[in-house]
Amino acid sequence: MQNIMIASCGLDCAQCGAYLAWKGDDQALREKTAKEWASSFGFAFGPEMINCSGCRVADGPKIGHCAECAMRSCSGAKGFGTCAECAEIANCKDIQGFFSQVPDAKARLEGMRAK
Repeated sequence: MQNIMIASCGLDCAQCGAYLAWKGDDQALREKTAKEWASSFGFAFGPEMINCSGCRVADGPKIGHCAECAMRSCSGAKGFGTCAECAEIANCKDIQGFFSQVPDAKARLEGMRAK
């Protein structure tokens, strides 16, 4: 069974500031994560936005973009836990574009495909 805390795109939700802040109800971590993400992504994140139960967890909040993620929607519609299970991964513009920004996610999904 695949680790449910690995997002469809290959991010490790268990290491995400939004997940950790939600899980531990940690306001200081929400504030720190919001500040870091606002600086990194050029989006006005507020601490109230930093709550997420994980991409593939059915119940609970999802952080902004993850709630609307095309990769999450696609893999779910195909019945896959992650994009690693999809035969079309090499030709998918969404996931390949994401990989160019987050090489760790690519390496994680490639490792899952190899098993």
